[in-house]
Amino acid sequence: MNQTQPNIGVLEQPVPPATPSAPEPPAVRPSVLGRVMKLFGHVIPMALAIGCVVGLVALGRGTGWSLPKFSALTEGEGLEKERDWCAEHGVPESECVECKPELLPRAKRVKWCKEFGVHECPLCYPAIAETKTPPTVTSEDWERARRAVGFAPRVENNPKCKLHERRIQLVSAEVVDRLGIVSRPVVTGPVVEGVTAPGETGYAPTSVARLSARVPGAVFRVERQVGDRIRRGDVLALIDAAEVGRVKSEFQQALTQVDLKGQTLKGLKELSGGAVSGQSVMDAEAAFEESRVRLLTAEQSLANLGLTIRATDVRGLTPTDLAKRMQFLGIPDALRRELDGKTGSSNLLPVTSPVDGEVVSRSVAAGEAADAGKVLFVVADTSRLWLTLRVRIEDAPKLKPGQPVRFTHSGHEEGDAGSIVWVSPSADEKTRTVAVRVDLPNRDGSHRANTFGTARVVLREEKNAVVVPSEAVHWEGDCNVVFVRDRNFEAPGAPKVFHVRTVRPGAQDVAQAGPVTEIAAGVLPGEWVATTNSGILRSELLKNNLGAG
Repeated sequence: MNQTQPNIGVLEQPVPPATPSAPEPPAVRPSVLGRVMKLFGHVIPMALAIGCVVGLVALGRGTGWSLPKFSALTEGEGLEKERDWCAEHGVPESECVECKPELLPRAKRVKWCKEFGVHECPLCYPAIAETKTPPTVTSEDWERARRAVGFAPRVENNPKCKLHERRIQLVSAEVVDRLGIVSRPVVTGPVVEGVTAPGETGYAPTSVARLSARVPGAVFRVERQVGDRIRRGDVLALIDAAEVGRVKSEFQQALTQVDLKGQTLKGLKELSGGAVSGQSVMDAEAAFEESRVRLLTAEQSLANLGLTIRATDVRGLTPTDLAKRMQFLGIPDALRRELDGKTGSSNLLPVTSPVDGEVVSRSVAAGEAADAGKVLFVVADTSRLWLTLRVRIEDAPKLKPGQPVRFTHSGHEEGDAGSIVWVSPSADEKTRTVAVRVDLPNRDGSHRANTFGTARVVLREEKNAVVVPSEAVHWEGDCNVVFVRDRNFEAPGAPKVFHVRTVRPGAQDVAQAGPVTEIAAGVLPGEWVATTNSGILRSELLKNNLGAG
């Protein structure tokens, strides 16, 4: 039997049916030019690389395999200059005053000044000062320094500080100008130490009057306007009040009754020999005393209205003369003559000013109703105001009556303003500030009431203090220093050196040229210190202290 055996080990899988595929594009043969460009693209970079290696080898053999620095390649003397450079101090070594002290010999070292707390104190040793000629130190200079140091606690210098031994040298004056370092002379000028606080002006309660009618009535006439200067007793307006007429009538009646009762009593006493009983005399005396009391009451009622009159001054006048006298009572003679014949009213009450000053407010016109609750005029003495300060509670112990105060507000420069008259014994429970009252002269009218500003209580004023711009003083952790320009700084060819000098600052103030700092000790007038961009010198000082080259 012939059987067909399967091929063991061969896995037969069904053959998938053929799928149609896209026809392949016909092969394109590269052109001759393309093959040439491709060949050069590989050959040219290789040739350049080989050329650089060959050139580097040739340069190495020619220079002994030691390449010069860039400075030598760009400048023929660069190598020589670098060899003359002092990396530590940043100047040519041949000109470095630190490496070669003989170029600028140092002054003889002096002791630490215990009294003023500075190194190399020019007050004790004037020869140290960097001035063209040795300065003269007087006893007044010493007293000024003592006042500056002793007035208040000042920042102290550490005696172990060594910065004063340093000098900062720059290459040339052109470098100084390029860095923008500006030097200014040490001068004398005024400085003030004090307490600054906000303040508000107002009229003094004793020199301001808010005037109203003492009794209800109608405004008969207005005599003054806002801005008028007036004196005490001047009439501002006239009020037509019925109450005034009633009180005047009571006075006239009481005066008449006193005269009548007095005559009656006198007649009874003359007849008391037996024709008149003693009881009648006693009744007459009682009636007379009652009339006198009514007269005194009427006088007082007129006085309460500001209409002062005494019965003794008008007793004996006829009823007609008395009525005419009473009609314009309290009105000045000039105004009385003007009103005479124009009105027959006896009810006119003048509104007069109790103080000298200026009419600062008016709220009335003729014909309007007036009563005691309506303020018609406000008169104030503007030549003197009250300035109320709100002082921090920690500054209050420094203040006391009599200390001068200077006040500044918008439109008014700081000037002598007045003096303290009262310091509150308590602090405000909300703001925790202490109220301080200042008597503020205002004769020129430069201050306005209800104005806010800043006041400075002067605690110390030095008219001829030694001052420098504040930007010249630097605190270096344990001492204050300034950079003093060498006395020969501007001489041609002289080293451009700044000496580091420790100083003892005093008060800080603001002058026309900007903030200034008082120097109690450390520099003298005539020396020059670095101001603008002096921080560059400070950076150089700190860099050297850290040992960087």
